[in-house]
Amino acid sequence: MSWLFGLNKGQPEAPPGLPVQPPPPPPPPAGGSSGGGGDKPKDKWSNFDPTGLERAAQAAKELDKSRHAKEALDLARMQEQTTQMEHQSKMKEYEAAVEQLKGDQIRIQGEERRKTVNEETKQHQARAQYQDKLARQRYEDQLRQQQALNEENLRKQEESVQKQEAMRKATIEHEMELRHKNELLRIEAETKARARVERENADIIREQIRLKAAEHRQTVLESIKTAGAVFGEGFRAFVSDWDKVTATVAGLTLLAVGVYSARNATAVAGRYIEARLGKPSLVRETSRFTVAEAIKHPVKTTKRLRSKPQDALEGVVLSPSLEERVRDIAIATRNTRQNNGLYRNILMYGPPGTGKTLFAKKLAMHSGMDYAIMTGGDVAPMGRDGVTAMHKVFDWAGTSRRGLLLFVDEADAFLRKRATEKISEDLRATLNAFLYRTGEQSNKFMLVLASNQPEQFDWAINDRIDEIVNFALPGPEERERLVRLYFDKYVLEPATGGRQRMKLAQFDYGKKCSEIAKRTEGMSGREISKLGVAWQAAAYSSEDGVLTEAMIDARVDDAVRQHLQKMDWLHGDEESQAKTLTPPTAGAIASGGKMGFTLPHSEAPEAQEVIAPVLEMNTKQEGESIPPPSDIDQSAEGKSATPAAQDCEDAVKAEAATTVESLDQPAASTDGEGKTEKEDKTGSSPPKDGTPV
Repeated sequence: MSWLFGLNKGQPEAPPGLPVQPPPPPPPPAGGSSGGGGDKPKDKWSNFDPTGLERAAQAAKELDKSRHAKEALDLARMQEQTTQMEHQSKMKEYEAAVEQLKGDQIRIQGEERRKTVNEETKQHQARAQYQDKLARQRYEDQLRQQQALNEENLRKQEESVQKQEAMRKATIEHEMELRHKNELLRIEAETKARARVERENADIIREQIRLKAAEHRQTVLESIKTAGAVFGEGFRAFVSDWDKVTATVAGLTLLAVGVYSARNATAVAGRYIEARLGKPSLVRETSRFTVAEAIKHPVKTTKRLRSKPQDALEGVVLSPSLEERVRDIAIATRNTRQNNGLYRNILMYGPPGTGKTLFAKKLAMHSGMDYAIMTGGDVAPMGRDGVTAMHKVFDWAGTSRRGLLLFVDEADAFLRKRATEKISEDLRATLNAFLYRTGEQSNKFMLVLASNQPEQFDWAINDRIDEIVNFALPGPEERERLVRLYFDKYVLEPATGGRQRMKLAQFDYGKKCSEIAKRTEGMSGREISKLGVAWQAAAYSSEDGVLTEAMIDARVDDAVRQHLQKMDWLHGDEESQAKTLTPPTAGAIASGGKMGFTLPHSEAPEAQEVIAPVLEMNTKQEGESIPPPSDIDQSAEGKSATPAAQDCEDAVKAEAATTVESLDQPAASTDGEGKTEKEDKTGSSPPKDGTPV
C-alpha cells in the first residue's frame, strides 16, 4: 500500500523474489558549499514530503466514514494480489526468456562446433586431395623421367645402328672404289697393249682393208654389168616381138578391170544381201530368217520352212462378235495374198494385254505371210537417223516374197498429231517419211497399228487406216475360257507330264475355274496368264510340290488386290489430269477415257458408230472448198446423236481449221532423197481452190 503514502509514485515495483534496489541518494542541496559544514551527515527526513501522509490520513478518514470501507479494503487486497500475480507471471516469462537464451547459446555453440567440424573435414579433404595430387605428379614425373630415359636409350641405340650402317656403307664404298680403280687400271693396261699392237701391225691391217675394198668394188661392177646385159637383151627381145607386147598390155588392162569390177560387185552384193536377208535396226522381232540364223539354228529354220498355215484364232480367246470380225479379216488377208491383191491397213486399240500382238502374229501365220514387229518408242531416240531407218524398214518389207505384216506396237509414241503435239523436227521428219511410204496401199506389206490411245494419232494416220478393231477387256465367258486355257497350260500339263516336280491336289477343277473367272472381273488376258504362272511358281516353291486349292485362292486374292491398286493409280492419274486441263463437256466425260475410246459396258458403241460421223464429214468435204469454222459449226448441228460422235465432230472441226491454215501458208519438207513433199506426202501440190488433199 505504498501508493497510499505517495512512495515510489511513477516508478515500477520490483517483482517479488528479486532483491529490492536501494533508492538513489538524494541530490546535494543547491546552495550547499564545500566548506567546513560539508563533513556533517545529512538528515534523512530533510527531503520527506508530508503531503502524502496528509492525503493518506484524509483518505483513511473518508474510508472509515464510507459504507463500502470493507469492500474497498477487499478490492485493494485483490488488486495487490493481482499485482503480485502479474509480477510472478513476468518472473516466469523472464525465467523462460533466460532458459531460451541458454538454449540459444547451446544451439549456437552446437552450430559453431558443427561448422568447426565441417571446416576441419574440408581441411582434411583438401589436404588429402593435395597429397593425392602430389602423388600423381610424382608418378607422372617418374613416368616422364622413365620415358625420357627410354627415349634416350632408343636414341643411343639408333645412333649406334646408324654409325654401324655408316661404317658398313663406307666399307662397301671403299671396296667399290678400290675395285673400280683396279678395273680402270686393267682396262688402261689392255687399251695400251692393244694400241701398241695395232701401231705395230698398222701396215698389215691397212693392206688387208685395201685388198678387201678392191675385191668388193670389182664384184659390184661385174654384177652391174651382167644385170644390165641381161635386162638389155630381154627388153630388146620383148620390144622386137609385138605379140608379147600386145599380150602384156591386154593382161594389165584385164587385171585393172577385174580389180575395180570385183570391188563394185562386192559392194552391190553386200547391199543386196542386206536388203534381202538383213534385219533393219527398228525391227525387234521377225519371222524372216537370215543366213546367220539359218546356220545357227538349222532345225528351227527347217521347221519354219515346212510349217503350214495355222488357224488365226488358235490360242486367242475373244468375244464371239470380235472373234467373227477378226476371222473375216484373217480370211480376207489370206485370200488377198493368194490373189496378189492390195492389203488393208488395220488399227487395233484397247487396254494393254488384250491380245493385239498375239493376234497379229497369228494373222501372219494364218495368211502365210512373214511378220515383223517394231515399237514406236524406238523411233524417237534415233534422231536424224530415223528417216533413213524408216525407209530401210519399208525397203526391206518390199523384198519379202511371201508378203510382210508390219506390226507397229505402241504406235502413238511417234505417230502423234503434228499440229497440236510438241514433237521434235527429227521425229516430225520420221513421221513424214512414214506417211510417204504408206500413202498408197501395197501388195508387198500390210500395216497393223496397235495403240492404247488412238486419239493421239495424226489425222493423216487415221486416213491411212482401213479397218479399226476394238480389243476390249474379256467378259465373263472369255475370262472363264482364259482361266481354263492357262490352268491347263501351266498346271495340268506339267502335273500330268511327270517330268517336272509338280503335283495337283484333288478338288473340282472346273468349278474352281468358274469361281476364279467371276473373281477376276476387269482383268486382261495378260494378267490372267500371269496368274497361271503364279500358280505354277507357288507349286514349285512348296516343300512337297503339291498345288492346293488354298494356294490357288491366295494367288488369286493377291492378283485381284494388285489389279485394284493399279486401277486406283489409273483413276488418280485421270483425276490429276482433269484438274490441270479445261473441264470437258458432259458427253466427253461420259464417253472419254484414258484407254482410247473406252466407254461404259452398258452403252459402249461399236467402232463404226464412233468413226462414222468422222468419215461422213471427210467424204462430204472431198471436192468442195473448206468452209470457215463457223460454217462447220452450223452444218454439224444435229448430226451428233451420241456424246462420242460430238467429240469426233470437235476433232474434225479442229482438223479443218488446221487444214485451212496449212493451205494459206503451205509448209514443205524434204525427205532423205531431196524431194519436196507436202504434209499429206502424196507427192502432189495442194489445189488452188482450197479443195482438201
